[in-house]
Amino acid sequence: MQKVLLAISLVFIGVNTYSAELAIPNVLKTGDATNGASLVATCAACHGNDGNSINTDWPSLAGQNQKYLYDQLGYFVSGERENALMTAVIPYLKTLSSDEMLDIAAYYAESPASVGQADSDADLLALGGSLYRAGDLNRGIPACTACHSLYGEGNVQAGFPKISGQQKGYLISTLKEYRSQIRNAGNYALVMQAASANLKDDDIEALANYMHGLYRK
Repeated sequence: MQKVLLAISLVFIGVNTYSAELAIPNVLKTGDATNGASLVATCAACHGNDGNSINTDWPSLAGQNQKYLYDQLGYFVSGERENALMTAVIPYLKTLSSDEMLDIAAYYAESPASVGQADSDADLLALGGSLYRAGDLNRGIPACTACHSLYGEGNVQAGFPKISGQQKGYLISTLKEYRSQIRNAGNYALVMQAASANLKDDDIEALANYMHGLYRK
């Protein structure tokens, strides 16, 4: 039990440390969404014309917070984050200035996000909802609400991503990549690696289903 409590404590310490290191002036800077709209034609093939992906394995970007999107674009450009589907886009991203990438992030942040439809299986929803809201103390799994909020809206200033309505296949693959530590770009990845370390495949499927259908009424 002491080891479990220590593991959970380290997760929250990681969150606090990451938040403390944020450069507030960069967090508060806002991109030009109008200019961003003129820069996203290359992105539409996978992420949709309005940022709402129609493929379960590709993430929706609409409504995602600006800091998270801007940070991820930077990780792709620097090579810190790798993804096979993004490989073709990186040469284009490298032609953009930092301000232009911020404009892209602002465009998607201001785009309306669609609402997902969770599988109505009662057991699946119960497991997903329980893990999301309360975690599992005995297994060293923290509640997702600590970073992503009760309704999955994330944290804009900290750059913790919005996960409500996100595509189910993408959520599953992302949680598995964090669990295996394949995804390791940025300080936030350390928090997610710890948070997902003890998740089983069934847990991940249940969480992805719950988050896909999550929204504020």
